[in-house]
Amino acid sequence: MANKWVLNSTEVPLSFLFCQLVIAVLLFLVAHVTGLIKLPLEFDLQVCKGLIPMVGLNVIGLSFSNYTLAYVDASFYQVARGMVLPFTVFTSYVFLHARPSLAVLMACSVVTFGFFIGVFLDGTPVSLVGVSFGVASSMITAVHSVVIKKSLEVVKGSALHLSWYTNLLSSVALIPVIILAGELPKTLALLFGDLPSLPDEMSPLATFLWGSAITGALGFLMSIASLLSIKVTSPITHMVSSAVRGVAASLLGMWLFHDVITTGRASSIATILVGSIYYTWVKHLESQAPKHTNGSAQYDRVPLEEVEAGRGGKPE
Repeated sequence: MANKWVLNSTEVPLSFLFCQLVIAVLLFLVAHVTGLIKLPLEFDLQVCKGLIPMVGLNVIGLSFSNYTLAYVDASFYQVARGMVLPFTVFTSYVFLHARPSLAVLMACSVVTFGFFIGVFLDGTPVSLVGVSFGVASSMITAVHSVVIKKSLEVVKGSALHLSWYTNLLSSVALIPVIILAGELPKTLALLFGDLPSLPDEMSPLATFLWGSAITGALGFLMSIASLLSIKVTSPITHMVSSAVRGVAASLLGMWLFHDVITTGRASSIATILVGSIYYTWVKHLESQAPKHTNGSAQYDRVPLEEVEAGRGGKPE
């Protein structure tokens, strides 16, 4: 919601993202100096090389996410990115060899149907550019969540160190992207110009600065929480929690920004939520199912994270 507040008043989504990342890096350093956490401040070229896919996907995914939010209503944002779960199941199958069951495919079909309801069957005009960015963002997010699993190996399994490196390297990598996207003149005009503001409202610069501070701090906490979520569960379980959170965000969009949620849009959100809940229930049942070993009567319970990561072997 804070992101949408800023993007409604400014036209610099990439510069806004850069400020968020810089604030997160500064908070990491403050926590390190005060002794709350311990960060690897030395420059490790091998670690940086190993995290290139992670950083690249992070920059592209966050950029597309901000562009999506800039073009669509806050309440429609999660519909535009509603394909995250199906894409994540697909990428988990490709990269982690996690073969989905028929019930999982059914859940993905329900989520996909919900996406099509909101985009094509609602009748409310939507930005095709925003939807396109949303679909692209969903694909990047799905691959990104799988790459996180691999990237944790580069930092010896430390989600905290991974979040530190990701925010630091992403902020550096975003600088040439801002220049190439042509945002630099708009950013300079925002910082040093005298852009008009509506009566009784914050100026665009004040909105940008306050929004950056708020979202930067929250982003710092959320990046750690998201990485820990994936570390202790699985990429797909993490995506389910994000989908449910997104429905709540849609309701907040209606309350804070007076977005109009039509019957079709509400049906789309509800269908996506039902598909996500059904998926969660299916995965729970699959994790509890007994595993037959070598044709004998012995059964083993396979941990949920092993099932979802496609490693169905006998647990140690």
